[in-house]
Amino acid sequence: MIGGIKIKDWESAYLAGIVDGEGSVTLTRMHEGEHRRPCITISSTDIELLKYIQTLTNGYIITKKNYNPEKHKDSYTLSIKNKECVLIILRKISPYLRVDQKRMRALHIINNYEKVTPRNGKYNAESLKRKLLFEEEFFQF
Repeated sequence: MIGGIKIKDWESAYLAGIVDGEGSVTLTRMHEGEHRRPCITISSTDIELLKYIQTLTNGYIITKKNYNPEKHKDSYTLSIKNKECVLIILRKISPYLRVDQKRMRALHIINNYEKVTPRNGKYNAESLKRKLLFEEEFFQF
């Protein structure tokens, strides 16, 4: 178990398939004015699936507002925003990702995020330039 996450190889492959089909690998801001951090989200109408993935990933599930319950099923989103958890999961699932954009984004985060993010969160002019370039390159995928 690393960082509270214990995923077997077959679960990594399964999770990669779910991320390929229903998920996203992105950079998001938790609070206004701060820099973006890695995030994995998976949306589904199948709460059982998301609860299973939650046990693997330490993510959290939110219920989306259903404006028309007569026509639409309830839907949910599992989000993983803890930096360490996201990095561990991306390292585990990246060999199995088949959607080019998601695989390239995952590899970009794995290979570069920690290099451009100071542990204390303080940026000088050069480190801020590298961080913003990292984000710009990320969104080119």
